[in-house]
Order: sequence, then structure tokens, then C-alpha cells
Amino acid sequence: MEILAIIPARGGSKGIPNKNVKMLAGKPLIYYSIEAGQNSKYVTRTVLSTEAENVKKVAQEYGCEVIDRPMELAQDTTMTIPVMIHVLDYLKEKEGYEPDAVVLLQPTCPLRDSKRLDKVIECYFKNLKKGHDSVFAVLDIGTTHSLWRQIPNTEKFEPLYDSRTRPRRQDEHRHYPMYRETGSAYICETKVMREVNDFIGKNPMVYVVNQSIDIDEPTDFDEIEKILEARNN
Repeated sequence: MEILAIIPARGGSKGIPNKNVKMLAGKPLIYYSIEAGQNSKYVTRTVLSTEAENVKKVAQEYGCEVIDRPMELAQDTTMTIPVMIHVLDYLKEKEGYEPDAVVLLQPTCPLRDSKRLDKVIECYFKNLKKGHDSVFAVLDIGTTHSLWRQIPNTEKFEPLYDSRTRPRRQDEHRHYPMYRETGSAYICETKVMREVNDFIGKNPMVYVVNQSIDIDEPTDFDEIEKILEARNN
């Protein structure tokens, strides 16, 4: 089976300048996603999409194939899926290459290594036989019994259950468990991804992980660096 891993890594970042090539535990951030794709037992090809020459140079130094991204797909508001479709269309037009499945590796999730990625892909293989067309990594965040959300731009909070019939803690098992996407790994059947224009298919399955940090703030680098250093010692 041909499995293509795509790493979307544009050069612009307002929150953390040059985030994708910022050093983390002695390596640039994109290294960790490149390593995951290249060392996976199942990924057959790993490519990085960027419009930035500095990101391209760093990726090539680690032996990663790079596809130049047009500037219109490198804006602050650009979604991930058109970037992935651009990579697919480019490879199909230039080489006649179309993988069976596509893996999304976001550079902001460096704790996901090749072993963790392979677990997600193995989950995909297992559930493909059951009719599922995609798998993505999630964290278990409990059930609706205890979940609340803040209403944007206010100091008001509301429960994610009907407050008029608040369930008892003992009955929590009767309510839907809740999961949060980690952003660390997605795999989707290529034809389905093209059809739905998303990297989560029509009938997805989840793979539950016990730890994931998505880099959004400068302090996240410090937290993840400590985890990586402890992992390597």
C-alpha cells in the first residue's frame, strides 16, 4: 500500500516567528515530523509543503522531499486541506503518482514519533476492513457529565448537557465519552479525502493517545523540550 505523509510547514507565523524551524532540543521543529514520516514502517513517501526558502533548506538538509507551495496557499487564513490537495494534484500531474492513503503530520506536534505514528496507521489498517475510511489521534477528555464551555467574549459558562436533567455521577457511563483531536496524526483514504475535501473521512475511527501537546505559545517549546530530554535520557 502506498502511504504518502504530507508535512505542511509554511514560513509565516505571527505568534512564534519562524516557528517551523525554531530549535527544539537541538533540532528544528520540522525535524520531528520529518523523522516520524521517514522512520515509519508503513509510510512509503514523505513530502513537505512550504513557500519559504529557509524551511525548504532545512527540510532538504534532513533528506526530506519538498514541494513548493504557491503563495495563495500560504496565508494566515489558509486551511490545511487545500495544501494537501495541492500536493496530491502536483504529484499526480508531474509523476502520475496517487497514493492509497494520505497521512497528515503537523509540525506543531513533535511528541509524535515514528512509533506513535505507526500505531495510528495500524489502527487504520485494522479498521479499514470494518468500513472505516480514516483514523486520527485523540485525547480522552471525559464525558458530557462534567464538561462545561465558556461562551466566547463573555464571562458566562454553560454545560454540555441539559442542566434541567443533570445526570448523577454514578450514571456517567450512560453518557457519551468525549475526545479532543490532538492534531498529531491523521490518515485518510486518498479517494475519500478528495471526495469529502477533508483529511477526516465519512466514517472515521479514533486512536486514543495518553499525551499530546500542540505548540501554540512560546512556553510550549520549553514544556516539550523537557519531555523530549527526559525521553532521551
